[in-house]
Amino acid sequence: MGWLDRMRGRRSAGAGVGRRGTLDRASGAADLAHLERFVATRRGVEGFVEPRTAVTETTILLVAADGEWTRRRIDGPETARRLSRELAVPVYDAQVTGYPQRMRDWNARQTINRMD
Repeated sequence: MGWLDRMRGRRSAGAGVGRRGTLDRASGAADLAHLERFVATRRGVEGFVEPRTAVTETTILLVAADGEWTRRRIDGPETARRLSRELAVPVYDAQVTGYPQRMRDWNARQTINRMD
């Protein structure tokens, strides 16, 4: 198997069984801990599940009431939904709902603050 094939997640028959087909790493305990801390220390948090792509694993984007946000890998949409239930956070499909305006506003404020 060539280097490009390995980077693209391709494998010969029987090789690398169970290997993920993306260039990204899988989620881990540190990712989950970060998400839990974000929810515990912010108010009005909502979750937005982002689909797996050829480059990244499934991610969940958490957006607080003031627009501050964080994104972490998650082991699939069902895990994101289960985590959202456990943390009592509403969750949406980002491909369907898009992202909240408050997130874009927060990003704009951060850009302005960096220029000052």
